[in-house]
Amino acid sequence: MHYCTILHHRWLKRIKLLVVGSLMGFTATAQTEVPFDQLDYFKNPGKSWSIVGDVTTSLQEKDVLIPSKGTGILANIPGKRQKGEDIYTKDSFGDIDLEVEYLMAKGSNSGIYLQGMYEVQLLDSWGKAQATSGDNGGIYERWDESKPAGQKGYQGYAPRQNTSKAPGLWQKLKVSFQAPRFDASGNKVANARMLRVELNGVLIHENVELLGPTRGAMFAEEVAKGPIRIQGDHGAVAFRNLKITPFDNPKPELFELSYDLFDGSFTELPDFETISPAVSGTSPVLTGNIRSKSKQYLLRYAGKIRITEPGVYTVGLQVPGGGGMMTIDGKEVVGRSQNGGRGEVELPVGEHGFELFYVKVQDWVNPALGLTISGPGLREVQYSQSATAGSRGVDPILVDPKERPVLRSFMDIPGRIRVTHAISVGSPEGVHYTYDLDHGNIVQVWRGGFLDATPMWNSRGDGSSRPTGSVQYLGAAFGLAKLTSDGMEWASDSIGTGFKPKGYKVLSQPNHLAYNYQIHGASVDDEVEILSNGQGIKRKIQVNGGGDDLFIRLAHGDTISELDGGWYLIDDKSFYLQMDGGIKPVLRNVGGKAELIVPASSNISYSLLF
Repeated sequence: MHYCTILHHRWLKRIKLLVVGSLMGFTATAQTEVPFDQLDYFKNPGKSWSIVGDVTTSLQEKDVLIPSKGTGILANIPGKRQKGEDIYTKDSFGDIDLEVEYLMAKGSNSGIYLQGMYEVQLLDSWGKAQATSGDNGGIYERWDESKPAGQKGYQGYAPRQNTSKAPGLWQKLKVSFQAPRFDASGNKVANARMLRVELNGVLIHENVELLGPTRGAMFAEEVAKGPIRIQGDHGAVAFRNLKITPFDNPKPELFELSYDLFDGSFTELPDFETISPAVSGTSPVLTGNIRSKSKQYLLRYAGKIRITEPGVYTVGLQVPGGGGMMTIDGKEVVGRSQNGGRGEVELPVGEHGFELFYVKVQDWVNPALGLTISGPGLREVQYSQSATAGSRGVDPILVDPKERPVLRSFMDIPGRIRVTHAISVGSPEGVHYTYDLDHGNIVQVWRGGFLDATPMWNSRGDGSSRPTGSVQYLGAAFGLAKLTSDGMEWASDSIGTGFKPKGYKVLSQPNHLAYNYQIHGASVDDEVEILSNGQGIKRKIQVNGGGDDLFIRLAHGDTISELDGGWYLIDDKSFYLQMDGGIKPVLRNVGGKAELIVPASSNISYSLLF
């Protein structure tokens, strides 16, 4: 039997546990969830700030937010009598992860300053094709008043793509921030970094070094800790679900490291009292690159780990080309696993002995050993060379909508089987959608980047592509269905529908298509156009035949709210639907879900704005 097979049987008895551990990711640490039931988390908040239960806005009026009574939302609503002011947390922070949802009024401007010094811009940048550092999600520029006009601003960082939603819709920002480092004398020895910034689920910044504070910083000099500051003097904005995770605890220290290397092929841990190592020694760091005449060997490290903060720690082990395990205080933390695994252990303050084993069996794999530890108030730390640093994978094959605005592929939609006849249509304005030819419906819309076709075109491929922007899923169901009673649920399959796709054609523009199909004896023309202003898509549906009990479902979700003038807010302010022609849809609730439907006897025209 091949060694890898033996390894699989003998070393991976705990594989299910390890898979669960790996899916858990980093160890949870002390996270503050700001409840927004009162303002006492902030220092001397100005009168423009208040706690409210909800906010609504208008796409026609600038800088308008209308609050309603309740709790859970922090709103800044400046007015003529109450000038907007910045707001500051009472606590100060160094390294943190921050998550927050926010809602902008039309034309509004705000920002979140980490440590009161480094601003991530919040702005109504809806529909803008090319974002700058001053747009939503941008890392704002630094400022030098002594420079000539037009050159005062510098070192700003634009988001990789503009995934900004419309005013009045909830957006989500996630930031991993690393504070600047100072020596014992107070001299800065390392710049601050935005390790990772996500806007609406899309990575827009990664490992950006901040050479100094951005414009409007609250201190003249950089500091190790500072408050979170939210800009409030530029417009109306609301926030909810603020979560702050600090990472200020010192990392555990590994010391008194020694190693023994045993040449040969090992299927089980040997009795070390009966064999002699080929190489022994001490090392200041962990490394898998211990010189050996053999390409197959067992490397055993022994040492101590010093814990200064008690709690549950997550240990990650990387052992490419073989197997490995790790024990602390004689207890197995990372079980026997091929190529590596993860495990958790609760450790009190003090010194703990550990052993780490690396069994290298594959001759063609370069030796490497990776160890990571995360824990209470501790972002994951690499204690050795990364054993996966060189395995970046293939370069992505990205589709440019200017060159290929229409692409047929498979498309995987969460919560349903693969869409096998998907048509994805893109635009230079950064608005895109996927149409399911098997159901005659739009299954998703998104903004930002278009498509990653790597799964389809790399090597043999699996035929699928995937959006690279911020996606709004619309569900996977037929666009039309027969309803013989008010409470009848929408059809989920094609049995008895007579559904038959008839293809599609390109109309006046490359991203303006018309889809044709038959269902329940009706002929359907479904025309979808991406709006040139980058704000959404327009859809026109014409139905010929089919009877009075045939309906079109325009939208569905957990909640649907009707606004004035034929406007609707879908699914907790995720996107808008605007009806044309004065037709009023029926808003119904079936099976715990809200649906917006209209008789199919009419010619329907509406827009999805997001």
